[in-house]
Amino acid sequence: MKYSFKNLILAICLLSSILTACGSNSDGPEITTPEESANGDVTIYVTTNSRSLDFARKVVDFGSGSNMSPTSITLDPTKRYQTMDGFGAAITGSSSFNLLKMTQDDRTKFLKETFSETEGMGQSYVRIAIGCSDFSLSEYTCCDTPGIENFALQSEELNYVIPVLKEILAINPNIKILGSPWTCPRWMKVNNLSSLQPYNSWTSGQLNPAYYQDYGTYFVKWIQAMASNGIKVDAVTPQNEPLNRGNSASLFMGWEEQRDFVKTALGPQLKSAGLNTKIYLFDHNYNYDNMSDQNDYPVKIYDDAMASDYVAGAAYHNYGGDRSELLDVHDKYPNKELIFTETSIGTWNDGRNLSLRLMEDMREVALGTINNWCKAVIVWNLMLDTDKGPNRDGGCQTCYGAVDIDRSNYKTITKNSHYYIIGHLSSVVKPGAVRIGTTGYSASGIMFSAFENTDGTYAFVLLNELSEAKKITVSDGTNYFSYEVPAKSVVSYRWKK
Repeated sequence: MKYSFKNLILAICLLSSILTACGSNSDGPEITTPEESANGDVTIYVTTNSRSLDFARKVVDFGSGSNMSPTSITLDPTKRYQTMDGFGAAITGSSSFNLLKMTQDDRTKFLKETFSETEGMGQSYVRIAIGCSDFSLSEYTCCDTPGIENFALQSEELNYVIPVLKEILAINPNIKILGSPWTCPRWMKVNNLSSLQPYNSWTSGQLNPAYYQDYGTYFVKWIQAMASNGIKVDAVTPQNEPLNRGNSASLFMGWEEQRDFVKTALGPQLKSAGLNTKIYLFDHNYNYDNMSDQNDYPVKIYDDAMASDYVAGAAYHNYGGDRSELLDVHDKYPNKELIFTETSIGTWNDGRNLSLRLMEDMREVALGTINNWCKAVIVWNLMLDTDKGPNRDGGCQTCYGAVDIDRSNYKTITKNSHYYIIGHLSSVVKPGAVRIGTTGYSASGIMFSAFENTDGTYAFVLLNELSEAKKITVSDGTNYFSYEVPAKSVVSYRWKK
């Protein structure tokens, strides 16, 4: 019996050692799980388009010996580009409604996973509507009774958006917030700037120049009202999609109108109120909705020195045109900032198909905008329900959220491509990071960007669209490491210098 027991123990030990060895080589010889090597040099997050790796956390050690290989990439911190502000999604009325339908425990767990800098992705920038959007619970503004003295936050802010923002800020107090209006109050609208006839409609119309000052006051009152509720607004855009007349709530504002509103009302009023809230122009598509007289919309406003002094830069969406427009605008005014503020997935682009969307959205939305000088990347709704809502007639009824929650239980969450692409940025690239240069390997199907964080860490985000795994070596000039990047995947790295 003693002999048999001894052999059994030996067999168990041998089996254990084999399993340990196999586990340590599951993603290449350098990789161990966090539990096995909490002190590894490089933290890595991996998502494959097949969900075989679902934002999986890995750890790799620095290498020894030569790091020269055909697929070596070396960081060049002497080549410096834009400073990053953050990454996130929109906290719309609909997203807030869905979040508040969850149990407190489930909501806290999801919000920590999304926004915590220590327990989650660390998403760092959110966009909210000034008044309603097409993903609100109703059409409204904060001053629907004529007279700016009647301004007041409404139910959607007080009962939905602000409570959710407070929970997010409790998790991550460093969140930046951008506000954008879909429409001015209807009593400020006219049918056109020639006849100036009242235009009592949520959709389309133009801002009556006679109300520029009242509308500037509207922005000031909104920023101050949010601040009184503990919500600091970092930036605003004068109008969401100013060339889109057709949304459920909308306002046409051509570049000349926006120029005049900014330089005569919005800019001076923010300044006189002692507010340092940034103004980002435009907030619409790369192709200016094919309106030739609106081409270079923000550039034309920058050309006016008085207006230009009040604005930080411009914001873009990608529902039309090409991201190369970002580079063109930057080249014309390199001292002005660029941010990317909206994109959506939906039925029109097979939005719930991660095998397709993870690749394209990482290329076009995440790395594509950053590599063309954007300081921030914000996608549309953080959370919609499985019926694509709540939404408004006349607005988008075919959109999906960055995540979708099962309407039958408000518990089961499906994470879509936009959740992952933002998470892969925010998990390793922190506010204040500077995008830096690289030298070495480049290839079709491989796209990446490198950053230096303010805390003494480097970050590197890479997309592999190839159908085969690729072993990539990354060097910061002092240390290097290798990792076999899976086929069709996104990988984020962070390590201390």
